[in-house]
Amino acid sequence: MSQIDENETVPREEKEVVYEEENPILYEVIDKVAYITLNRPTYHNSQNSQMLYALDDAFYKAVGDDGVKVIVLKGNGKHFSAGHDIGTPGRDFTIGRDDRRTMIYNHDNKPGAEKAFIRESEVYLGFCNRWREIPKPTIAQIHGGCIAGGLMLAWVCDLIIASDTAFFQDPVVQMGFPGVEYFAHPYELNVRMAKEFLLLGERWSADRALSAGMINRVVPVDDLAANVTETALKIATQPRLAALLVKQACNHVENLQNKKNAMDGIYAMHHFAHAQNSIVTGDYIAGFDGKKMADSNKKKEQD
Repeated sequence: MSQIDENETVPREEKEVVYEEENPILYEVIDKVAYITLNRPTYHNSQNSQMLYALDDAFYKAVGDDGVKVIVLKGNGKHFSAGHDIGTPGRDFTIGRDDRRTMIYNHDNKPGAEKAFIRESEVYLGFCNRWREIPKPTIAQIHGGCIAGGLMLAWVCDLIIASDTAFFQDPVVQMGFPGVEYFAHPYELNVRMAKEFLLLGERWSADRALSAGMINRVVPVDDLAANVTETALKIATQPRLAALLVKQACNHVENLQNKKNAMDGIYAMHHFAHAQNSIVTGDYIAGFDGKKMADSNKKKEQD
């Protein structure tokens, strides 16, 4: 959710979609490392379908390039990602796609709770499951805010390296949800830490996230890019197949711990909450927009 944008956001009713960036994802390869950059800085890299499908294209391109050994995901602008787009002019929730990537049908003309359930099955849960299986090592380079849906993009990466000014947060409980769609919280944290993270909805500093085991490393903000590049280049010296097998082995252990089955079940809970919000408030995301979320964060900081 784009809750750290201090500007007024447009209403969430159906409206003409206006994309502020022709290229919401930037892509370049330097010395065997593909750098994929979220590029909606005006809205703190909040994630609409335009961005997420472009991100999928970029990941696919990097996977198919034999010259790429490691993939780095980072953000342009003040924050890594403010989460899912719930109120910018480029919010394209109502737009269907002919280039869907998972085995799911189009959502745009579907009624009621089915609409959000189908769309998020692809662009949120489906894409994250897909990206977790990328057969090359991935590194999330985090600066500024990594909030709600931003966590999902970081969590699918193999390593997370953050600046000392970064912060992490999933405040969606105040919107009526148990957490974001890719519910990896009890796997990224222990269960009690996950409960605190969600029930309080507070920002965690990079140091707090490191101590909880969510991220790998904290470095000074001015050294972040160089540290990530140095790490990526070290990994790039490893044999390609061995790196793939490391990923598969670690993911297999998580799967034996029922990670995917757990997330599938909690995804249904998430959409029960969507339906409840729609029935009670007439809005499937409980009436909150980016400005209200930002104001709520400011009040917590003042308290």
